[in-house]
Amino acid sequence: MGVQQPADDPATASAEGTPSFGAALTRWREHRAMSKKKLAAAMGFDPSYVSHVEAGRHPASEDFARKADGVLSADGSLWQAWRADGPPRALSAGASDVEGLVVEEDHARLEYDGTVYRPMQRRRLFNGGAEPVTRYLIRISVDRYPGRPDRSNALYRARPLTWDELALTAACDGEPMSWRPKQDRDSFKEAWLCLDNDRGRFPLYPGQHSTIEYGYQVDDGRWGPWFQRAVRLPTRRLSVELVFPAGLDPVVWGTETSTTAEAVPLRTPITRTENGDRLVFSWATQDPPMGARYRLEWRFRARDDDADQPRPKLRTASDRMKAAGIVQRGEPILATTARPFDLPTEAAEAGDVIDRLFAAMQRVREHHVFGKGMGLAAPQIGIDRAAAVITPPDPDAEPLVLLNPRVINASSETDEQYEGCLSFFDVRGLVPRPLRLEVAHTHLDGKSVIVVLDAALARLAGHEIDHLYGRLYTDRMREGVRPIPVEDYRGTGHAWSYR
Repeated sequence: MGVQQPADDPATASAEGTPSFGAALTRWREHRAMSKKKLAAAMGFDPSYVSHVEAGRHPASEDFARKADGVLSADGSLWQAWRADGPPRALSAGASDVEGLVVEEDHARLEYDGTVYRPMQRRRLFNGGAEPVTRYLIRISVDRYPGRPDRSNALYRARPLTWDELALTAACDGEPMSWRPKQDRDSFKEAWLCLDNDRGRFPLYPGQHSTIEYGYQVDDGRWGPWFQRAVRLPTRRLSVELVFPAGLDPVVWGTETSTTAEAVPLRTPITRTENGDRLVFSWATQDPPMGARYRLEWRFRARDDDADQPRPKLRTASDRMKAAGIVQRGEPILATTARPFDLPTEAAEAGDVIDRLFAAMQRVREHHVFGKGMGLAAPQIGIDRAAAVITPPDPDAEPLVLLNPRVINASSETDEQYEGCLSFFDVRGLVPRPLRLEVAHTHLDGKSVIVVLDAALARLAGHEIDHLYGRLYTDRMREGVRPIPVEDYRGTGHAWSYR
């Protein structure tokens, strides 16, 4: 049976040719009686992104177009509209018609005086949503030895970053901001910048603009030769400045990270200017796509720091995971059952393994956007113990730590979704799993608990618990089904769909 076309089918309604993708998306969505919020949930996108695409303020990605076509059962019409839409259009110059939080200007400046790095980040925000914004999430991540996780792990265990040393300060339109920690790991921090202080509150109301600035400091013994910017909100312009002492004879280059292939050079050059005894390296881009990651790297030719440690060439997704310290398929530890902890007797050892898992997860995040959430099991970082950590798809949700986990009940209802594994990240496989799991695990204090996990969390937990019993997702695939190259997979960076 063919797919029923709407009366005003976007593929045929215009006598002058195929309409814009945004207009076609609106017509198909309305024909299917779906709100923007409902469509966004089914596709795994933020509702504001759907609004931007429909209004033509933000170009749709290929993944978005393909997924929209499937969710709306458009029989290829939306895909054809996307292909015929021509060059992506920039966000409109005015911000009065946008929905959700938009970054109008994202500028980062990193200064180095020879001993201390001082990043400063300034973001001009516009609230196009319906509710006031009262906080803004920031991340601080460092890695002194990229490609050498053993050295980085040892360094940050011995000298963890502390909030006192970072000396974080923040302001909104010149008004000091309070802040509170969200995550506090040895080499990774998250904090909420709050639009308030001890003198009052100053929310960003719908239709208003504000400029947030924040800065901190890290000594060069714990800062690596790289600075990365990730696009997590619709952004009009992103710019970066690196300021180095001229006497260090710096050389700077940059890459744009792809989630499905090797990193490619920045598409526009980095400019170099002299400012007295300092050299300033500048780079900018307009309308960066959601999920893009831009990485500037450098070397001081007047120094020979770590000259005996050449960095690996990271040609594939699996290369990048290996460089982040992830054990790759074929290693015996991935095919054995992990040893359980004797808790609470081994609480200190278990806590150390958890910290190392979190550190490895942050290194991995520097290479990939995880729209489906993320999990990591101890054997994948070379530790033969029964521990795993899961971060849910919702970035505001707390991570799930599993010690000695075992599945005690699974629903008979299953579904098939594509999964990836950090231990062989160049492919994706279609894996059937239960839609609900009951998992028993143990806290550090020895207390046994049972959690009930549904949908995406059930899939993530099932994948990681399998690792603890020496099993890979390929062992669960249906007979005759084979993994596909990651280049052919269209769901990278997006949540699994559950209807």
